Amino acid sequence: MQLGVCTEQIEKEGVRWTVKVSKDTDVSLRSFLAQRGMKKGDLSKFVERAVQKEVFARTVAEVQARNANVPDAAIEDAIDDALRQVRAEAWGDAKARKPKAKRKR
Repeated sequence: MQLGVCTEQIEKEGVRWTVKVSKDTDVSLRSFLAQRGMKKGDLSKFVERAVQKEVFARTVAEVQARNANVPDAAIEDAIDDALRQVRAEAWGDAKARKPKAKRKR
């Protein structure tokens, strides 16, 4: 695969995995999908979604752990600064220079 291939193309092409699960897991998952009227191809979609959710959950947990000792105000200020920067790039400096609303902390 070449660098610079768009995400949509990668999603359409797909990648074949070979995974091994217990017989109980296989039966449970296939029964679960069948009870909801899902077809054979839905197994891949289910697994992909489960992997995405797990990766996201672990990433969030790592970020939360890393920032556990950072005051909420500092995090909110960093978010506000990042939003201003993105808005300045997207809409020009005029909208990004809106006065910062004062929050009670």
